[in-house]
Amino acid sequence: MELLFAVRSVFGQLVGSLCQLKPREYVQPSRALSGHTIGQHVRHIIELFQALENGYEQGIVNYEKRKRDKVIENDPELACRLLEQILTALPRADKPLSLEASYGEDPAGPMTLSTNYYREIAYNLEHTIHHMALIRIGIHETGSELILPEGYGIATSTLKYHRECAQ
Repeated sequence: MELLFAVRSVFGQLVGSLCQLKPREYVQPSRALSGHTIGQHVRHIIELFQALENGYEQGIVNYEKRKRDKVIENDPELACRLLEQILTALPRADKPLSLEASYGEDPAGPMTLSTNYYREIAYNLEHTIHHMALIRIGIHETGSELILPEGYGIATSTLKYHRECAQ
């Protein structure tokens, strides 16, 4: 399936960059990222995919109830292993899901929206690419000599647009 191939490709870029970062670069606060670290952005990516995986059986996904695990933020090797685990668990049948989300201070609690598994994978993929753009900024700020792939943190539609403009 094309969607799963795209996730594998993007995760491959992410894991490739994490494997080359020094541990201190992974946890270094970035001024350009409001004091956040590369590790915090990676943890955020991982936990959203985990929330989707954890909600699949019950059919209810709530990204707001993620763990916010500091260990992931500080251990790039663990992050790489978790990304691999996500890829292994990702291929599942599409099915309807309910997305619970809060978009304000409503004391009644979160609202529920209809969605499906593949739509949420697509959301998480786009979300991952967005955070990889931020990670790219963080990597450059660390002074790392890491060379990232040309399309790292750039949406597929943007890459296609740039190719069309170049012709």
